Amino acid sequence: MMHYSGDTDGAVPTLGTKRWIKKLDWEVTTPWAPWIYESQVAGYKESYDGLDFVTIKGVGHMAPQWARGPVWDMITSWIHED
Repeated sequence: MMHYSGDTDGAVPTLGTKRWIKKLDWEVTTPWAPWIYESQVAGYKESYDGLDFVTIKGVGHMAPQWARGPVWDMITSWIHED
């Protein structure tokens, strides 16, 4: 499962999502690290056993609308396990 969040989202803040995930008490399999789109940091990703949490840099609740390229790449890469 993947959960993504724009890092400036005021409706569903990234910090709240991180707190929710922490309460699951799942093991971190890949620590917090940047992910890259077109040679730029596009956000950050952390993986757990059964969950990938990904942020999209500089956008809010409408991440797919305002960051189409990075979001498309993020979802496609996740589906294909790149």
